[in-house]
Amino acid sequence: MEPGGRKMSFIRKDLFEIVEKMPAFPQSVHRVLELTSDIDSDPKILVEVIQHDPILVTKILRLVNYPYFGLAQKLSSINHAVVYIGINTVKNLALSTATLGVLPRTNSAGFDMNAFLMHSLSTAIIARMLGKKLHVSDREVFDYFLSGLLHDFGKIVFAHFMPEEFRKALEMARENGIHLFEAEKEVMTADHTQIGARLGEKWHLPAHVVACLKNHHNPGKAGGSSLVEETVIAANQISKELKIGYGGETRIEPLPVRIRKSLGMDTRGIIESLGDVDEEMERALVFIQS
Repeated sequence: MEPGGRKMSFIRKDLFEIVEKMPAFPQSVHRVLELTSDIDSDPKILVEVIQHDPILVTKILRLVNYPYFGLAQKLSSINHAVVYIGINTVKNLALSTATLGVLPRTNSAGFDMNAFLMHSLSTAIIARMLGKKLHVSDREVFDYFLSGLLHDFGKIVFAHFMPEEFRKALEMARENGIHLFEAEKEVMTADHTQIGARLGEKWHLPAHVVACLKNHHNPGKAGGSSLVEETVIAANQISKELKIGYGGETRIEPLPVRIRKSLGMDTRGIIESLGDVDEEMERALVFIQS
């Protein structure tokens, strides 16, 4: 027992140190986070910060002018973007492009990154769609998208820095029919929810996003969790049910009770009510292609 305890302590410390090796956000993105977290900040300062990062400007304008947002006219400046879609959405666009921009696209764990990104994007889209059905405000609904997009990013830390161990966990989950996060704990003493939350903290992501990274495989806590957390849990399960992309496992759990009660439908009914998710995917692919 004693040696095992010492080993667990060592591995967990080692894992958290590995998180620190992940690339940091550009300084401009950190500044965007600081400004958007201050309700008294001047939007003009936010615009100036973004305008000094040509890559960020290009990506945000590309995103807001994509059909996904359905704007009636093409926007040509960050100032117009702030006016038309709001500071909160601009912040989340900056976060989305930053996180995807620092994401390693290859690994030696045999983890299919294209399939992973498709699963992440489908979870984001479904979380956004569910948020709208739950009457979440336009100002907040993109937070649901962002939380869904990033919910599994802890897996990337494993795949990139502990490829052999992660490969073993993937095989264990597949062969034993267990959740990947359970296999990760067996192999590495920590799972991608813990590592993802740590990564979110390193990146100074909003608290509700970090909570989703931490709790999206913990339905037992869902009764006391936020609506965005439960929505991401539901979106994750629906994405697996629809077999869009692949995040490392296929086991599907029941949707949170609050989501089913709020919408007045069972899982199948909710899926049918979403309409053509594939069409939404086509429109939103710009997020992982930008």
